[in-house]
Amino acid sequence: MHTQHSHQELPVSRSRRALLAAAALAALPAVRARAAAATDRLVLAGPPITVSFPLIHMVESGALAEEGVTPKFALWTNPDQMRAWAVEGGADFIASPTNVAANLYNRGVPLRLLNVSVWGILWLVTRNGEAGSLADFRGQEIAVPFRGDMPDILFGVLARAQGLDPQKDFSLRYVTTPFDAVQLLVLRRVSHAVLPEPAVSMALRKTQSLPVSAVAPKLHRGLDLSAEWGRVLKREPRIPQAGLAALGKALGNAALCERVRRQYAASQAWCLENPEACGELVAKHIRMLTPQAVADALKASRDKPMAAASVRAELEYFFQRVHEVQPGLIGGKLPAADFYG
Repeated sequence: MHTQHSHQELPVSRSRRALLAAAALAALPAVRARAAAATDRLVLAGPPITVSFPLIHMVESGALAEEGVTPKFALWTNPDQMRAWAVEGGADFIASPTNVAANLYNRGVPLRLLNVSVWGILWLVTRNGEAGSLADFRGQEIAVPFRGDMPDILFGVLARAQGLDPQKDFSLRYVTTPFDAVQLLVLRRVSHAVLPEPAVSMALRKTQSLPVSAVAPKLHRGLDLSAEWGRVLKREPRIPQAGLAALGKALGNAALCERVRRQYAASQAWCLENPEACGELVAKHIRMLTPQAVADALKASRDKPMAAASVRAELEYFFQRVHEVQPGLIGGKLPAADFYG
């Protein structure tokens, strides 16, 4: 009885495998279509600062829809997270500090910097409305976000260029994010902080509106670090701080890279021309930002996208200054020519 039952199961089993195989073959076009759709999904990643605003507009406006791709914005909140995404293929295009892009490239990550779009968003925000240079802050505590990254790097370069030792002449209080520094300012835990926009605008708004202003100090845009760069180093008052890089499989599609670069420029122009509307879009994707702070940041912005290859000399000067302070921050050497897209 048992043997007979086993013999009856054998053709059924073969029949089932045949049916499954046929079903798999029938489903193959749909699987391929889903795979193609996944391939066409573009991840545009960026931090909670002005460099990401055009990316969000590109997603919200459907700017790339006619190209058959579905863009998605992904927020990174610290440079280590951004590095991980770049190495692991978590994004196709990523807004990045220029030195981090150089570092990744020099470590062998397939990457090309398409543009530089942020030229000056760092300020030393302070309760001291009379301060005129970094020397005026000697001996005082200053909150600095992202130790070893852009705010810390620029503060160190500018301090050393004026004969100051950033570690000895100041009491630097390193914090995880710019918004942690804003909290310290609002709560009177510190009187000075190096901040990027729109964290600067958030700090100013928080301390000039009730009920926070009842306890928070009045703050000032004390020092524009880009203006300091120009004054101290005898250069134009602009720093190639951040831009958009293409990664991984996106690098193999030159036409797509060019479309994204072109659309980024158009979206950045829209944001600058429509700061309030841009603020509403950005606040939907970056909950920690308010529409008003985004609009304020755009009104104070000097952002302008320029192809990385066209400003290679400025990038290399900046990288050289960083290299003098800590070579590892750019991966130990200047990037090769194909880094500059």
